[in-house]
Amino acid sequence: MKDIKKIKSIYFLGIGGIGMSALARYFKAIGVNVSGYDKTSTTLTNELIKENITVHFDENIDSIPKDTELVIYTPAIPADNKEYIYLKENGYDLRKRAEILGLITQNSFTVAITGTHGKTTITSMVAHILKQSGKDVFSFIGGISKNYNSNLILSEKNSIAVVEADEFDRSFLQLHPDIAVISAMDADHLDIYGSKDYLVESFALFAKQIKENGILFLKKSLTLNNVAVPVKSYSANEKADYFASNVKVENGSYYYTINCPDNIEINIKSKVPGLHNVENAIAATAVAIKTGISPNEIKNALQTYSGVKRRFDYRINEKELVFIDDYAHHPEEIKACLLAVKELYPDKKITGVFQPHLYSRTRDLEDGFAQSLSMLDELILLEIYPARELPIKGVTSQSLLDKVKMDNKMLCSKEKLIEELIRKNPEVLITIGAGDIDQLVEPIEKSLKNILKIIRNC
Repeated sequence: MKDIKKIKSIYFLGIGGIGMSALARYFKAIGVNVSGYDKTSTTLTNELIKENITVHFDENIDSIPKDTELVIYTPAIPADNKEYIYLKENGYDLRKRAEILGLITQNSFTVAITGTHGKTTITSMVAHILKQSGKDVFSFIGGISKNYNSNLILSEKNSIAVVEADEFDRSFLQLHPDIAVISAMDADHLDIYGSKDYLVESFALFAKQIKENGILFLKKSLTLNNVAVPVKSYSANEKADYFASNVKVENGSYYYTINCPDNIEINIKSKVPGLHNVENAIAATAVAIKTGISPNEIKNALQTYSGVKRRFDYRINEKELVFIDDYAHHPEEIKACLLAVKELYPDKKITGVFQPHLYSRTRDLEDGFAQSLSMLDELILLEIYPARELPIKGVTSQSLLDKVKMDNKMLCSKEKLIEELIRKNPEVLITIGAGDIDQLVEPIEKSLKNILKIIRNC
């Protein structure tokens, strides 16, 4: 492969993905000619276009720049994609996103955060703490940071890399971090791994790639054997090397103390809800202390941290109506999200709209999904978003709905969802899922705000 620093033209297959778009923005920022394809227009692709990155949405080999030196692609691109076939058959240099991320960070001090959930929030927290504390940090985040309105953070020298390390397709094995965090190892991506044992084995392989003088911060409830570097634990609800105490909720804010080694205590006030986000903040604090950030700097940064879009993302927060959007697509993520909602709104009716993501995940985790969704007072279930998959016989939203233990539940099409929500008049509404449900969020928000205006004018 040509020296990545000398490449002048890069083409992206699947440029609209959250990880791919961050890479596209990075190369654009350092002066590379960037263009790409994605199958659908989204808010993110529209933003890339506004940033003078050429994006097209039809499979058209004539749209591929003739001077393309490198093609970066996502595993989500199907094998029968016309452009993918053309690029392979005509000798273009095709590389996965993860490999390029590894090349970009190989000469930087690298912090890598992974886990089946929590990694996006922890990555954005670490990046924000380091950025606000004056560190020369650059970061690739698997979501849009509200503080920076981007999935990419850059600095003048880009000395410290903070990256979200994706376990899907073992992508994180391209990284060799100085500091690593593993936040969760729940069964997921079983279409790739086959079993949880193989998933855990991959996390163990990731831990072995931490540099010789590095460190691993591991959630207290997790176990990894034969890790060569020091391992420090963290937890929100039990004693660990880094842990929380005095957690309480007052007027929509979370107050807690982060207890660290050497008797360091950091008192935090945060508007980012949920005990799971308290735990994420503990992990981020552990990393920050290791990189030399003072307790006071950590406190100030966490109190100005605004969160990530589609992670407990308030769209409407009024007395008459609360509307929250969340990316949760695993039973444990849904459980954590709904626990936070119930903690904040114990006397309100909670209505959830869930779009299952992938047939295989729905099949493998159906009982867990049913149990978590049963925490709602009211459920509207959308059809399964297939992403890269074909339907699996017997795996349907109806089969999932049948297992949810509540009376007030229904299937609904995306086309009729807003009409149904207006009819139900929710008190607290939460949209949940990782498919194209995000395309419904703005229309829902607009419609509900119009209803609020009518109510207030009556």
